[in-house]
Amino acid sequence: MRVFTNPVGSGSLWFDNLATADGTPVAYDPHARAFLPMPPFCANREIIGCNWIAPEQGAFCKSCAMTALAPDPAIPNAIPNWAQTEAAKRWVLDNLGRWHWFRPEDPGAPPVFHMLAEGATPVAMGHVGGVVTISVAEADPVLRTTRREALEEPYRTMIGHMRHEISHMLWWRLSLRADFLDEFREMFGDERMDYQAALQRHYADGPPPDWTQRFLTTYASAHPHEDWAETSAHLLHLTDIADSFVAAGLSSPELPNPNWDPYAEPDADRLINAAASIAVGVNNVNRAMGLPDLYPFVLSEVARRKLAFVHDWLRRGAQGR
Repeated sequence: MRVFTNPVGSGSLWFDNLATADGTPVAYDPHARAFLPMPPFCANREIIGCNWIAPEQGAFCKSCAMTALAPDPAIPNAIPNWAQTEAAKRWVLDNLGRWHWFRPEDPGAPPVFHMLAEGATPVAMGHVGGVVTISVAEADPVLRTTRREALEEPYRTMIGHMRHEISHMLWWRLSLRADFLDEFREMFGDERMDYQAALQRHYADGPPPDWTQRFLTTYASAHPHEDWAETSAHLLHLTDIADSFVAAGLSSPELPNPNWDPYAEPDADRLINAAASIAVGVNNVNRAMGLPDLYPFVLSEVARRKLAFVHDWLRRGAQGR
């Protein structure tokens, strides 16, 4: 994620800012990729702190307009959890906009989001036919950590959930192209295998013994759909790690040049190598503070080939060039 110019004075703005350091209200324009010091602001600004502009006064911004179902405010903590979930959605949508997804030049359907709070029954996150369902309860760090540990996952965040579930939606969009499906099945396997049976087998038996040589995560080994979603999410992780590193003014001998734009990089191997090197370095810094690794994953050669495949297709953008 970039660091943005203050439109009314000196200093910088970060992606989630609602105001400048001197208190001037600002909002982010995802089309211009810049902050503006004037309304119309999103109708959700006062409710959940959305900091995007709207097309007209009283309207939702482009991101909030994608949410067809909002959580029940009667459920405890639903609104603050929703606010954090929408913030993660805005982050990921803006990432994908760098490759022209869900922008005005995108001729395809945008995702529709069902943001659900959890009462007595957990919410199953997933994607069906363009609709992405997200449990806003997982914005709670205690609940999220409990589930991460129960599932023996090394990483679980709201941005991670968004990247994974939106990746399912991107697969759905790309699957309308016959040339994509042929290449996908050659790389990931046949997604027509029984999905529910594959998940039941995964949870009953666990991943195959050699999963680290073929997959990024244990869950990716469950089914080709999950392998695609996990790999796509990881490509977005790595690309944005590199982009945020450069935007922060940090340097590394692994960077192609000081002004390198990872989202514009056509060479998947160069991108993956640079991002992985940066991640390893930041892992080491985190350990100095007793914090978890930023990126606690190992990239096998097979996983790198899958990442390159996803990079090729997502970088073509929504118009499939």
